[in-house]
Amino acid sequence: MDPPRPAWTPSSEDFARVFAEQNPWHASGEVPESLARTVERPLGRLLPGRLLEDRPRRFQVILGPRRVGKTTCMYQAVRALLRAGVPRRDLWWLRLDHPLLATVPLGELVRRILDGFRAERGAGPLHLFLDELTWAADWDLWLKTFHDEGWPVRVLATSSSVAALRSRRVESGIGRWEESFLAPCLLPELLDLERYPVDLEVRPTLAGTLEAAARGNPPLPGVEVHRRRLLLCGGFPELLLDLPREAGEEALLLRSQAVLRDDAIERAVYRDIPRAFGVDSPVLLERLLYVLAGQVAGLLSPRSLCSDLDGLSQPTLDRYLSHLEQCFLVFTLRNFSGSERAIQKRGRKVYFVDGAVRNAALQRGLAPLEDPSEMGHLVENMAAAHLHALARASQARLFHWRQGEEEVDLLLHQPGAPVAFEVSSRPHHSRAGLRALAARHPEFGPGRWVVAPSLPALAPSESADGIGSLPLDLFLVAVGRQAAEEASRRVAAG
Repeated sequence: MDPPRPAWTPSSEDFARVFAEQNPWHASGEVPESLARTVERPLGRLLPGRLLEDRPRRFQVILGPRRVGKTTCMYQAVRALLRAGVPRRDLWWLRLDHPLLATVPLGELVRRILDGFRAERGAGPLHLFLDELTWAADWDLWLKTFHDEGWPVRVLATSSSVAALRSRRVESGIGRWEESFLAPCLLPELLDLERYPVDLEVRPTLAGTLEAAARGNPPLPGVEVHRRRLLLCGGFPELLLDLPREAGEEALLLRSQAVLRDDAIERAVYRDIPRAFGVDSPVLLERLLYVLAGQVAGLLSPRSLCSDLDGLSQPTLDRYLSHLEQCFLVFTLRNFSGSERAIQKRGRKVYFVDGAVRNAALQRGLAPLEDPSEMGHLVENMAAAHLHALARASQARLFHWRQGEEEVDLLLHQPGAPVAFEVSSRPHHSRAGLRALAARHPEFGPGRWVVAPSLPALAPSESADGIGSLPLDLFLVAVGRQAAEEASRRVAAG
């Protein structure tokens, strides 16, 4: 019988090889274009300046769904810092889900670099780019240590899970790191990528921006083509940039479903969530996602969901739904009420962070193109996702409203300037819910809108009933521009 083999112990040469593979600019002085695309997302343009200034001192964490471009943003930040004159040996990339690096505490990895790989003593701070941060054990405690003990490091990190915000992490993060949410591309960003200029004034609040947009009513010829591409393909940069512009809608829809099924759904459900939250039944989690996809834009019925999922208990349902939200697959909206207690208790609506992920979860094939009702749900989901991105950037709150038989699809509650929206795929849509909302909550009176593809632009102040109207494309451009402005302010403010 052969004696047991000794456990393999990685050597310094093994670590040096991995470090060299993950940091090709140490040898070449450049980031390969295959890693850092020429086209940059707005957040990618903002973060290098934040790292260079580092006032107040904060580490930066990019959160967002898979395939949304978080890693590419970091590579672009490396490229920007190289061009700004930061020495190449002061820029270190660590992919923390690498099998070798995952075996070593984060603090030891950083100490190895500080002690053994720095080219010069007394040089500038070490810039650490930590990809998939939450794969490192006790990552929050190590960031706290780096910050509080004054290690000479600046950190930019990514995570596909908001596990960073779990209760035991919050205290470590206060005053030490900032989270930036990278949403799938919104319509204005796609228009920028397509070099389609839209001159639209952004006011301090969405209410003001929408009023100005309705009065100015900028012409948007041809935007519908781009909006439908975004609707069917999803706001994922690689898909938007790599799929040929001349590809038909059928090809866009099928390719998007194939890619997102593998990358955005299966990796999140079978890898990210089990590891972050200890889920022992990812198959059941996937079934829940499937059921939610069939109910998009609808009210959640916990009792019905539990029944559909073979008697799943409500506590487990609530926990699994929370995991799907924290990994940026879905989000839920609570029913608005003047009472915070009532807000917490009443029914929720469910949406997907990107409607293309919903299509991939259901594997709907070409059905969204053939079923007007389904297309209507996707249009509402797109409007909700744009407002959700704005709410995260501005720290506003997004709700729906339902009182008896009356309801309103979406309410953005910004102090002093709340706005409410009914979203439809048809121009002739009931306004009864918006009227009932103003009667119950007068603060929404000046900011009520109906949104539909072919509606004319009319400000509430110019409307006979005080309810404004907006064409869908103008609404999406205005909300997307507002979200980008809010995100820029937040990063710049630190």
